[in-house]
Amino acid sequence: MTPESMDLVFHALASRARRAILDIVRDRPGCCVQEVCVHFDVSRIMILKHLRILEEAQLLVLKKAGRKVELYFNAVPIQMIYDRWTSEYSSYWASKLVDFKMLLESEPKKPPPSPSSHPRKLKQHEPK
Repeated sequence: MTPESMDLVFHALASRARRAILDIVRDRPGCCVQEVCVHFDVSRIMILKHLRILEEAQLLVLKKAGRKVELYFNAVPIQMIYDRWTSEYSSYWASKLVDFKMLLESEPKKPPPSPSSHPRKLKQHEPK
């Protein structure tokens, strides 16, 4: 994934309206533009602008079916960003957590101290 395409994805996801559009399309694969428009109090032209930005970021796939345009969510760009930012770090931290787990399990377990074995010292008030 190029830095430019990554910028397009982040820009597309920066808008609450575009994230809502993605949620609608994810929940209703193959829905049309009109089905998306009914969820918003903005013009159809504004929704089309949002759809164009989502398509440029490759988060939406538009398929013509006669006069109807079907919309499909494409999670691949988000997964690629996730993989880029987490794969390298998750393997490092996974091994560190395994080491930590082994260390904790190898230490002998001590029973917790009983309340009577550690009498509490009371503060003595000194006269002023």
